[in-house]
Amino acid sequence: MNFGLMYSVSSPSSSSSSTASAALVHRNSRFPMLLPRPICASLKLQCSSAFHVDVSLNSYPAKTHAVSRCSLRLPGEQSLCSQQDDKCAWPLRALVTSTAQDIPITSLIGNEKVGVLLLNLGGPETLDDVQPFLFNLFADPDIIRLPRLFRFLQKPLAQFISVVRAPKSKEGYASIGGGSPLRQITDAQAEALRKSLWEKNVPAKVYVGMRYWHPFTEEAIEQIKRDGITKLVVLPLYPQFSISTSGSSLRLLESIFREDEYLVNMQHTVIPSWYQREGYITAMTNLIEKELLKFDNPEKVVIFFSAHGVPIAYVEEAGDPYKAEMEECVDLIMDELEKRRITNPYTLAYQSRVGPVEWLKPYTDETIIDLGRKGVKRLLAVPISFVSEHIETLEEIDVEYKELALESGIEKWGRVPALGCEPTFISDLADAVIESLPYVGAMAVSNLEARQSLVPLGSVEELLAAYDSKRRELPPPVTVWEWGWTRSAETWNGRAAMLAVLVLLVLEVTTGQGFLHQWGILPLVR
Repeated sequence: MNFGLMYSVSSPSSSSSSTASAALVHRNSRFPMLLPRPICASLKLQCSSAFHVDVSLNSYPAKTHAVSRCSLRLPGEQSLCSQQDDKCAWPLRALVTSTAQDIPITSLIGNEKVGVLLLNLGGPETLDDVQPFLFNLFADPDIIRLPRLFRFLQKPLAQFISVVRAPKSKEGYASIGGGSPLRQITDAQAEALRKSLWEKNVPAKVYVGMRYWHPFTEEAIEQIKRDGITKLVVLPLYPQFSISTSGSSLRLLESIFREDEYLVNMQHTVIPSWYQREGYITAMTNLIEKELLKFDNPEKVVIFFSAHGVPIAYVEEAGDPYKAEMEECVDLIMDELEKRRITNPYTLAYQSRVGPVEWLKPYTDETIIDLGRKGVKRLLAVPISFVSEHIETLEEIDVEYKELALESGIEKWGRVPALGCEPTFISDLADAVIESLPYVGAMAVSNLEARQSLVPLGSVEELLAAYDSKRRELPPPVTVWEWGWTRSAETWNGRAAMLAVLVLLVLEVTTGQGFLHQWGILPLVR
C-alpha cells in the first residue's frame, strides 16, 4: 500500500452528514433535522427509516437522500456486517444525485480547452516490468517513510525490497496472463468518459496518469501542456479517498504543479472522492443483483464486500477517512438493494495486507474461514474498492480467496466484476466532471474549519496550502522507524529491543562473559 495526503475527519460519534454539489462532498456539514440511526438489535429483522433533504449549494442544487438501515443479523450470532456495533449509531448516510443538467455548460466553458486527468495506481504490463514497477512503488517516500537522517537509503531500500518481492509477484502476474490489464482498462474508461462528455456537450479531452507505471502522471501532464488545456478536472479513479491512493497521487501533482509555470497558471480542481454518487451506487447494485441471480437460491447468498486494506494507523493516527467512507459506501449499496427487496446478509472485510504492522480488520481471509465455520454455503464476493480488474481481483480474489472459500466449506462461490466501462458508471463520472466545472480555478469552500476536511475541492496548490500546517501536526501514517509512543512506534521499538536482547544473549552464551554472568544469572566460565 501507499501513503500520501492526510485527512482530518470528525469522529464517528459526531453528528455529520454529506451534502454535495457534484464535485464537492461536504463530508462533515451538519443538518439540524438529522434523525439518529436506529440501534441494531440481535433479532432477525431489517430496520429502516428514510427522508429527503434538498440542499442548495451556491446556485447549483444537489439533492441528498438520507436513508438509515441495519444489516441482517443471524439469531444467536454477531451481525454478519463486519462494522462495529457502534456503527449502527452513526448519522444517516447521504446519497448524492446528479445535478449536471442544472449546470450552464456553455457559459462555463466558453473558449476554454477542458481536460480531465484520471489518476490511477498503474501496474506492470509484462513480467519484465514487475521489478521496476515495485521499485517505483517502494521508492515513494509516502509508501515507506524514513526519518530524515536515513532518507538517503530510500532508493537502496526500494531496490532491495523490489528484488526480494519480484519473484513471488511475477508468479501472480503470470497467473493472470503475464501482466496487469489496468492500463488497457483505464484507457478504455478514459475513451468512454470522453465520449460521454461530448454527448453531454462538453468537448473535453481525457488523460490517464498512473502513479507507478506508464503512462506516468508526468507523461500525462506533458501531453496536457502540449494540448493547451486551460481548465483541468483531476479525477482519481478511487471511489473512496485514502491517503494511500488518491492522496499519494495528489502529492505527486503538488510537486509537479509547483515547479511548472504553465501549471501554476492553469485553472484546475480536484474531485477527492465520489463513492456517494447515485450513478456509482446504482451501477454497483446492478452488478450485484445480476450475479445473485446466478445462484440457485439467491436469497441465501451472503454478500461479501472485500476492500483493499490499509494499515490501521492510517485511520487511528493519521485521520484517514477511508474506513468510514468504505463502510458508508457499503451501507448505501445495501440500501439500494433493499429498495429492490434484496435483503441478503452481508459483511465487509479488508484484503491485500502486507508487512508486520496491523491492518484494518476484519481480514478477508480470516472472515472467509469464519463464515465457512458458521455454515455459510453461498458467497458472492464484491470487490468494493476497485473499478478495474487487476491482480487483486483476478488473482487474489478469483484464485486465492475462492480456493480458501471452497476449502472452508463454502459450496457456491461467485464474484461481481469490477465496473470497468459500465454505462451507468461512466455516465455518472461524466456528470461528476460537469458538476465540478463551476469550481475550476476557485476554492469551493470558505469555512474550512466547519468541514473539518484537509482536502477541500480546489486547486492542488490551494489544497496543500490550506492544510500543510495541520498535516505537520499529524503523525506519519506508517513509518519504517519511529521513536515515541504511537502504535507503529511501539511495534518497531519493541522489535528493536527484542533484537538487542537476543544479540546480548547470544554473545553471553558464546563468550561466557557479560553482565548476566557477573550478576550470577548465568554461571561464569573459568
